Amino acid sequence: VQLQASGGGLVQAGGSLRISCVASGRTFRRYFMGWFRQGPGKEREFVAAISSNGVSTYYRDSVKGRFTISRANAENTVYLQMDSLKPDDTAVYYCASRNTPVHTTIPYGYDDWGQGTQVTVSS
Repeated sequence: VQLQASGGGLVQAGGSLRISCVASGRTFRRYFMGWFRQGPGKEREFVAAISSNGVSTYYRDSVKGRFTISRANAENTVYLQMDSLKPDDTAVYYCASRNTPVHTTIPYGYDDWGQGTQVTVSS
């Protein structure tokens, strides 16, 4: 599946941003979807994931209560609503799809990746 992320930008600390990821193809509703991020000089890390039917969601501890992942299967789109942003959230954010319907935080567990969208949070 091909993934296209968008919606990144520059925001002040405490602000909000919603990024989106549109998938190609008719089988989007079967995929487990995740968001990862990679900050300057850092390894890619798990941010959030959502099951194929949207019932189950998963978050890294540092974003719990601030970020919300959701999906619209009819639109082949997964979203990441980011509130109360902090400078530490600055990174390139990537969406990814996983064929296996089991949660993992390991990047290599995902099969296809979007190109990434830059999120910069100023202090």
